[in-house]
Amino acid sequence: MAQNGVSQGADTHKNMILAEGVVKTFGQGEHMVTALDNVSVTIRQNEFFTLLGPSGCGKTTLLRLIAGFDLPDRGNILLDGQEIGHLPPYKRPVNTVFQNYALFPHMSVARNIGFGLEMQGRPAKEISEATDRMLALVQMEHLADRQTDQLSGGQQQRVALARALAPHPKVLLLDEPLSALDLKLRKEMQIELKRLQHETGITFVFVTHDQEEALTMSDRIAVMSAGDILQVGPPKEIYNNPARRFVADFIGDINILEADLTSGDTQATLPGGARINAILPNSWAPTGRVNVAIRPEDMALTQPGADNAALHGTVQNIVYFGSGHNVHVALDSGLDIIVRCAGTSHEVGALVGITLPDAVQVLVD
Repeated sequence: MAQNGVSQGADTHKNMILAEGVVKTFGQGEHMVTALDNVSVTIRQNEFFTLLGPSGCGKTTLLRLIAGFDLPDRGNILLDGQEIGHLPPYKRPVNTVFQNYALFPHMSVARNIGFGLEMQGRPAKEISEATDRMLALVQMEHLADRQTDQLSGGQQQRVALARALAPHPKVLLLDEPLSALDLKLRKEMQIELKRLQHETGITFVFVTHDQEEALTMSDRIAVMSAGDILQVGPPKEIYNNPARRFVADFIGDINILEADLTSGDTQATLPGGARINAILPNSWAPTGRVNVAIRPEDMALTQPGADNAALHGTVQNIVYFGSGHNVHVALDSGLDIIVRCAGTSHEVGALVGITLPDAVQVLVD
């Protein structure tokens, strides 16, 4: 069963999308696959909300249910307070941008942007004014008359976004729309997408498997695995205080160590005997052997035997990644960890001490 919204916190905004107990399966009998397992989640108005997880976790299925391309087996989906399960896609106040932008190559940029409004039978003046606004929004006024097959990938992305935004839907659904772009352009479009969401005030629901995209753009992130939402929260909370082991392991680099926790104790005992303050997930009081998470950048290297060294080990490898180094250390207890630092004077084979943060997050497996 889904353990949803672990850390959503107080809802201070109007809800735009509410999914309640949604179940979706594909296939039958022994071949049946549960894509969504009793998923419930709230997405707020004017929010950049990201569904993050590996391939096959159910994120695109949830997006398709909101769009109306698929129907849930059980559960309800409400949009702006109205049940939309009975509505076909074209009657839902949502638009979708896919990986394949599906632009019309025989039409100009301006005609592509206004196409959805034409299909709705809007007056010509309204279509023209809306098209001009969208061209300005995506900064493509100078390319209004160009054919879309003459555009770069980033420019095609902007046209697809402008076309989807032109009717001013209540919700814009984005299914990994940046995956086909190169790294530099993808980073530029991350900033562009967040700007567009802020300027339009439209609720964006973004699907990705890219943790950096999610952390860069989102107001809140829902981390999904195996048809379940494991944790919902702002990017900093998801990164700094992951409640589940999968969440900690999926978002960025992480060291997961075994520790011992006594009932009622606020400190955990790490390998080698070091004691450290323990941050417990909400409504959970574990005892005995637990897993704790420590980010590589929350530790530092020091001299072996130093008073502030909680762990000790031997440098096994040093990996340079441009803005710093990942130092791989084999602890005396037999575990391997990574310490991230801007620079290091240590060499492979050196004995080191390791300082720890004030507290560590205890994980739910």
